[in-house]
Amino acid sequence: MNQTAPHSPIRQNTLPKGFLYLHEALPQIRTSARYATTDNFVGRPVPGYNAPYVVVTEELAAGLAIAQEKVNKDGFDLVVYDSYRPQMAVDSWVEWALDLNDQRMKEFYYPHIEKAQAFDLGYIAKRSQHTRGAAVDLTLIRKDHAIKASTPIKRTLKNGTHFIFLDDGTLDMFSHFDVFDDASHHETTLIPDEYLKWRNYLRNVMVSAKFNPYKKEWWHYGVQNEPFPETYFNFAVA
Repeated sequence: MNQTAPHSPIRQNTLPKGFLYLHEALPQIRTSARYATTDNFVGRPVPGYNAPYVVVTEELAAGLAIAQEKVNKDGFDLVVYDSYRPQMAVDSWVEWALDLNDQRMKEFYYPHIEKAQAFDLGYIAKRSQHTRGAAVDLTLIRKDHAIKASTPIKRTLKNGTHFIFLDDGTLDMFSHFDVFDDASHHETTLIPDEYLKWRNYLRNVMVSAKFNPYKKEWWHYGVQNEPFPETYFNFAVA
């Protein structure tokens, strides 16, 4: 899986009040801005992600600082894939879901469902917490490990079905970020307990930092203190 990302200088004055660049606000937290690259479920950079940065609200950043301090004591860093998400990105995914001829990423991200089901099954939302600046997608990485380009590894679930795990150097959770599958659920019975242990560890840390988990995605957390509960933003990440 190749990663390519457009680069542009940081223009902080483009961010609305209350939003921050994560790599500036909390440089100890690592980022992997997948939607600015080809390494994501659509296989191309997503509209609205014009630069490989992660944008967060001040409230969400405060919670991440608490979580980072907790995991750092155990030998880990947080890796954030996404937080604020422009509405234009979500709108582009609606078009993607309807284009049934485009199946280039099926084996990597939705091997057991049809792409048009992704919204109805709750893996993508047309009106997203992310667009309100209230959610974050993240994982863990060992302090001495580096984020790397994704390496495909074939895996078998307990029900006998197969899927491709994309190893990006982060802590192995058995399924990777943005896999639209039962294997990504917090309470899944399809994966070995050793991987559930790490998912539960991350969940406990995030809940203690005032985030709510999402049962269908082990990487997704919503901040409890939403700063903009009624506003869906559409400014680009640049």
